[in-house]
Amino acid sequence: DVVGEIGLDVLVRRLRPLKREKQVDFTVVNGENAAGLGLFPAQAEEILDAGADVITLGNHTFDKHQIRPMLEESPFLLRPANYTARAPGRGTGYYDMGRCSVRVISLQGRVNLNYNCDNPFTAADRILKDAERATFTLVDFHAEATSEKLAMGYYLDGRVSALWGTHTHVPTADERVCPKGTGYITDLGMTGVIESVLGIDPRQSVEGFLGGLPGRYRAPEGPAKLQGAIFTLDSATGLCTAVERIDIR
Repeated sequence: DVVGEIGLDVLVRRLRPLKREKQVDFTVVNGENAAGLGLFPAQAEEILDAGADVITLGNHTFDKHQIRPMLEESPFLLRPANYTARAPGRGTGYYDMGRCSVRVISLQGRVNLNYNCDNPFTAADRILKDAERATFTLVDFHAEATSEKLAMGYYLDGRVSALWGTHTHVPTADERVCPKGTGYITDLGMTGVIESVLGIDPRQSVEGFLGGLPGRYRAPEGPAKLQGAIFTLDSATGLCTAVERIDIR
């Protein structure tokens, strides 16, 4: 999750050097909070120019109505695939890299996220059954509950190359290769201001929990971090051999 303008700035400055250092071939960035809540088209272009191959979204997909045309036009911008058919855009993408191909699937959880979306488990089944075969399949599962993310990890183990969680903005220390070969981590964390509450000014967040009126989203300032994970994948099997958590301050 890239949060706010400072998160976007650190991504722009640090992603390409990180990719060179770690020899990264393909990069997926969740951009649904780049505008605080939602994503503007110009910010999506910045993320792609910074080195992302695909941008995924989540429960704030439609918070900025300006993004809707880009959702229809760009194959590199994905909203959750288990949204209803009336929602603009697409939830999966197929990307030919020459020596291999990558399919990216965006899904949204339903536990504590009261949005009108289909069951992500059965949606994943439908996609994997009908989709064009790719060397690697990557899943961004944008969900609140760790139990739902873990269950999805076990459910898709051996059927996808890697599955990671987004949405909670707090990185989990459970990166691993699942028993059947799928790379997994419950949540990647966020790219944004270090001294914040999930990217929000701490004073504003505290005021909300005290029962006050926190008001419009306020982004703090200060040093930033870039968080994520690197999955090492085997093109012979389509599965994962290693997972490395990334946390750059």
